Amino acid sequence: MSSSTRLLVLGCVRIFQPVHGYDVRRELLSWRAGEWANVAPGSIYNALKSMTRDGLLEVVGTDQVGGRPERTSYRLTTEGEKEFQSLLRDTWWRVEAPLDPLMPGIVLLWAMPRTEAIAALKHRIAHSEGVRTSRQFVIDQYKDPMSEMQVKEMLRLMIARLDGEIAWARTLLARLEAGEYELAGEAGALATGGPRAGAAEPVPKVASGARAVARSSSKAGRSAPPAKPRAGGGRAGGPKRRA
Repeated sequence: MSSSTRLLVLGCVRIFQPVHGYDVRRELLSWRAGEWANVAPGSIYNALKSMTRDGLLEVVGTDQVGGRPERTSYRLTTEGEKEFQSLLRDTWWRVEAPLDPLMPGIVLLWAMPRTEAIAALKHRIAHSEGVRTSRQFVIDQYKDPMSEMQVKEMLRLMIARLDGEIAWARTLLARLEAGEYELAGEAGALATGGPRAGAAEPVPKVASGARAVARSSSKAGRSAPPAKPRAGGGRAGGPKRRA
């Protein structure tokens, strides 16, 4: 269970407690938490059961309406409130780069034909601008006083990230249209993932001490003098051990 799922389930229970698990699931789905926090619908019930076993939630009671399945109500325990506050604080103070599915594509950009890479960038820019516009409309029109702050600030963060990607994509597009980089089918491109034509042969690995001596010899233009023996047969001035 991710920390995001854990925090959101605890937070939802905290708002509505005592609350049925079904209502927790329905509420988080209405927040579209799967889109921005990767909360899978099936993980919500598992989180409720797991955190009940861990003593963060407690069962208030069960009831059944007609022929419907029995439903369990939950509320936070004292430990659950502590865990909620700890997770919330950690979310605000910990700064991490979000995982971006585009990163592997950037790493392997050399394997794409230039025309396709340019077309894909133009598509990304147009799509991102459309998403940005739609989110701005939501900000301008959203009026629910119970959730106005959080919804608008989430959307503003999403727009800020979109603006950054749009600016980067336009810069890369200009570079590719100007002929920068070598892409698939072009002379010298990494068409098969092997070394570039004319690339230098790999340098054999040498011991760190030999490498240090070779560098100092190259700078001095002559062979490095032997180290002066210490009293007792030790050597002074040898290569320093790397940290």
